[in-house]
Amino acid sequence: MAEAFDIVIIGSGPGGYVTAIRAAQLGFRTAIVERDFLGGICSNWGCIPTKALLRSAEIFHYMQHAKDYGLAADNVRVDAAAVIKRSRGVAGRMNAGVGFLMKKNKVSVIWGEAVIDAPGKLTVKASKTPAPKDALAPGSYQAKHIIVATGARPRVLPGLEPDKKLVWTYFEAMNPDRMPKSLLVVGSGAIGIEFASFYRTMGAEVTVVEVLPQILPAEDAEISALARKQFEKQGMKILTGAKVTRLDKKADSVTATIDDGKGGTQTLTVDRVISAVGVVGNVENLGLEKLGVKTDRGTIVIDGHCRTNVPGIYAIGDVAGPPMLAHKAEHEGVVCVEAIKGLNPHPMKKELIPGCTYCHPQIASVGLTEQAAKDRKLDIRVGRFPFVGNGKAVALGEDQGLVKVIFDKKSGQLLGAHMVGAEVTELIQGFVVAMNLETTEEELMHTIFPHPTISETMKEAVLDAYGRALNM
Repeated sequence: MAEAFDIVIIGSGPGGYVTAIRAAQLGFRTAIVERDFLGGICSNWGCIPTKALLRSAEIFHYMQHAKDYGLAADNVRVDAAAVIKRSRGVAGRMNAGVGFLMKKNKVSVIWGEAVIDAPGKLTVKASKTPAPKDALAPGSYQAKHIIVATGARPRVLPGLEPDKKLVWTYFEAMNPDRMPKSLLVVGSGAIGIEFASFYRTMGAEVTVVEVLPQILPAEDAEISALARKQFEKQGMKILTGAKVTRLDKKADSVTATIDDGKGGTQTLTVDRVISAVGVVGNVENLGLEKLGVKTDRGTIVIDGHCRTNVPGIYAIGDVAGPPMLAHKAEHEGVVCVEAIKGLNPHPMKKELIPGCTYCHPQIASVGLTEQAAKDRKLDIRVGRFPFVGNGKAVALGEDQGLVKVIFDKKSGQLLGAHMVGAEVTELIQGFVVAMNLETTEEELMHTIFPHPTISETMKEAVLDAYGRALNM
């Protein structure tokens, strides 16, 4: 007899392991299947270790500008091997932490690659990666509910195929054999811009090529433009409305042919290329086609409670479509198992999912951009407040930033908030909570923000939308 569980989750990334914990809390006999590393891409190669790299870059940046703070730091240099070692150490801690959480919550870990044979039945085949201690062996398993949380992988475009040596994905960019002196980044979403920011701060000559008219295409155009100005001030070269049409590889360099979108072309020779043109869901080799599970453009189609069109099979996270963010995956997983339990959770509202980019300066947003609100023919009020008017930002030497808010003129509903500047990835949650609680402009105006903090820019932006800004 195959061992039976109430719920089996395929994939142990943020969505998978959080789902497993919540399922265990609700009394389900739960198992999670993993083939490579506990914690998935986010903990091991994505969200967390990249922030470790960016933290090293941030400290290096401040050390280089010590004199601006009345300090002296001579002969500052980068120890690339030590920077990478620290990042991998952080990833190791996260990996071990997920293992601890599985044991604490009595979640069984099955090591291998899962294939869904039928609703309620799956086979786990042996993985090439050695299994951790106490993991269950490959074999046949049963589960009343199977949740697919297999994540996504870098998208590959013809002519930009990564070779792990000269043309990188984020995997190689996180663990380089050496720091390149010059770098081409193809794509300016969060992944591309974060790596561009890291390597530029570390001293590389960085060029970013984006096929769309603006960098960070998902962000408000005004915020994107301010970020671009700061990146270019740091020495980053940015080409928008452009496309890399050819890569010619040499022994230790790459020459890229770039179509500038205006009828002209240019060539650029760099040490390395990072392909950051998006990700695609891991839907293959799971048995989904045989079972008739509906997919769309490389992701699994789900309803508001993460159910697929096949009863007993669910999907969450990147494999279930955009936005491809760890916190979206975690929340979907909780909604999924609470719905299975019969708790009737609210379906997730995607417009309330914040997005963060951890470059320098940081970028954060939630809700509608100004253009999206106008496209919906909404009558809006827009408020802005620059960091230069904030005492804490000036004291920190971080006075280049902006908070922008968008309100429905009739109801006072906060429709969107967009930020660029120091620590905005920590500030955005204030607006996320406000939107989730359906807060109006009047309630935000009556909220007392502590002084001196950068968070005061949030209230000032709200006041500005109604002609009442106090420090501008």
